[in-house]
Amino acid sequence: MTPSALKAGGGCGHDGPALPLEQARGRILEQVEAVTGRERLGLREALGRILAEPVSAAIDVPNHTNSAMDGYAVRAADLAEPGARLREVGESFAGHPFDGEVSPGECVRIMTGAVLPAGADSVVMQERTERNGDQVIFTEGCKTGANVRAAGEDVARGQKVFDVGRRIGSADLGVLASVGAAEVDVLARARVAFFSTGDEIVPVGDPLPAGKIHDSNRHTLFGLLSELGVEIHDLGIVPDVPEALDEALRRASRFDAVLTTGGVSVGAADYVLEALEKVGSVGFWQVAMKPGRPLAFGHLDKAIFFGLPGNPVSAMVTFIQLVRPALVKLAGARPAAPLAFEVPTRNAIRKKAGRREFQRGRLVSGEHGMMVEPFGHQGSGVLRSMSEANCLINLAPDQGDVEAGERVTVEPFAQPIWN
Repeated sequence: MTPSALKAGGGCGHDGPALPLEQARGRILEQVEAVTGRERLGLREALGRILAEPVSAAIDVPNHTNSAMDGYAVRAADLAEPGARLREVGESFAGHPFDGEVSPGECVRIMTGAVLPAGADSVVMQERTERNGDQVIFTEGCKTGANVRAAGEDVARGQKVFDVGRRIGSADLGVLASVGAAEVDVLARARVAFFSTGDEIVPVGDPLPAGKIHDSNRHTLFGLLSELGVEIHDLGIVPDVPEALDEALRRASRFDAVLTTGGVSVGAADYVLEALEKVGSVGFWQVAMKPGRPLAFGHLDKAIFFGLPGNPVSAMVTFIQLVRPALVKLAGARPAAPLAFEVPTRNAIRKKAGRREFQRGRLVSGEHGMMVEPFGHQGSGVLRSMSEANCLINLAPDQGDVEAGERVTVEPFAQPIWN
C-alpha cells in the first residue's frame, strides 16, 4: 500500500486523524522495552551507562567520625563557659590520627577531615581560640557534636545508593568511588541505526548539482544520538527506489532502533511507509504537531522504527519530543518529563489554532526579567533557527495569535533527559 493510498483511506488503519502529541508519546513508550544485555565495567568506563544492578555502600561514608574544620578537638563538658583553658596534648591530621585519648582538661589540635580522637565529642574552630604555650583559651562555650561529621553521615554501610535504571553521571562516579564500588553492572548500549532517504540528497563534500542538497539530517541525528550515549550505526543514504528501501530496512531490522529521515509524507516518491508495511508494521504515521506532522512509528522485527520528516527542523523537533524519550527507555532508564515554564514573549507570534506548534525562540534577560524572543523565520527547512535558538516555544492546540508581552510556555534545549 502506498502513502497515497493511506491518505485516501486505504485499509491499513493508519488513515485516521493525526494523533495528539501526548497520545503519540504515550503509545510509543508503551511499546518500548529496555535492552536486556549487560556487562561489568570499571568505574570510569561506566560513565554515561545505565545500571543493571543496584549498588549498595560497602563502607560508611565518611568511614570515620571527623572534623568539619580546622580547630581543636575537645570534650564539650570542659567548655560550659567562655574563657576555659585546656592543655594541648597532640595533633590529628587527615590521614594521621592522634592515637591517644582526650581526657578532661585536654584538647587536640585537629585539621579538617582528620579523625576525631577518642574521648573528644566536639570541635572548636581555631578562630574562637587563643594560645599561650601549651594552653589553649576558648573564647566561647561549645555544644556537644559541634563541627563534627559522624561516620556514615553521608551514606551508611549497606545503604542502597543507586537503583537499577540509574544513568551514571560525573557526580555519580564520585559517589560510587566513595562507597567502594570499583566495578558496576551496566546494561548494554542500545544499538541505533539511521539513514537518509531521497534522490535529491548527496553526501557533504560531493559536488552539488542543480536540484540536489547536502545531507544535513544524518549529521544532526549523529549529534543528537551521541548525546544519549547509544551505539550509533550510520547506514548512509538510500535512494527513492522501493527495492533499495526494502533491502535497507531488512538490514536495519537487526538493530534495537531504526531512524530514517524523509519519505514519510504523501508525495509520489515517498516510499518509506510502503516499505515498512512489507518488512515490518506501521503503528501510526501522523502527529498533530507543527513542525513534524508526518512521523511514522512502527516495528522492524524486534526493532522500534521512527520515520522522521525530511525537513531538518521537523526531524529535530520530532526527535526531541518523541524519539528521545523512547530511546531513553530503550536504554533502560526513565525519560524525564519535559521541563517547561512560562515567560513573556518579546515579540508577537502568529499561529493558527488547531494543532500544537513548536516555534524556535531564544530566552533572554529583559528589563523585567526573563523573556523569549521568537526566531524570525519559522519555516521547517530553516535549520539555522534550531542552531541559534535555545528553546522551543510550545503553543497549545487551541492557542491562536499571541501579542507581545503575553506569557507563553517554553522548553529549554538544555534540560534533564534522564529521570
